[in-house]
Amino acid sequence: MSQIRYKWTDGNNKDFQRFYRSTEEYYSRLVGGVQNRQGFIPYNISESIGTVLIAYVDDIAVGCAGLKKYSESDAEIKRVWVEPQYRRHHIASDMMKMIEEMAKKMQFIRTVLQTRKSMSEAISLYEKLGYYRIRNYPPYDKLEGAVCYAKDL
Repeated sequence: MSQIRYKWTDGNNKDFQRFYRSTEEYYSRLVGGVQNRQGFIPYNISESIGTVLIAYVDDIAVGCAGLKKYSESDAEIKRVWVEPQYRRHHIASDMMKMIEEMAKKMQFIRTVLQTRKSMSEAISLYEKLGYYRIRNYPPYDKLEGAVCYAKDL
């Protein structure tokens, strides 16, 4: 595989917007339709994600990860995604490490994230990177199927 290049941008980036639409479709299929995840959608608007990292291979966007302020001490990681044909090349773990470094630079002391129990590959990655399960934080404390993790920076 060609060299992977990473670019910092924001939630308005056209490549991130494409990933956002793809992940929305994926998450809706995962739970049996968009009607089963209506409670999650308002908390995942792409434009609200101020810091975004995009992975490129041969100038093709192949993955993304976002970061947004959750509280004075916590940054929330959003939309970690790698296109299926580019998985197993450490792109997601590299992006997670870069996102964590950015969160430190922004003076956050912890990163938090939300996923679903059925996302076993994602959970495995997060746990391998040192994330630990926490009580679901708002708004996910009211949404069935959510599981939350954190990592102290």
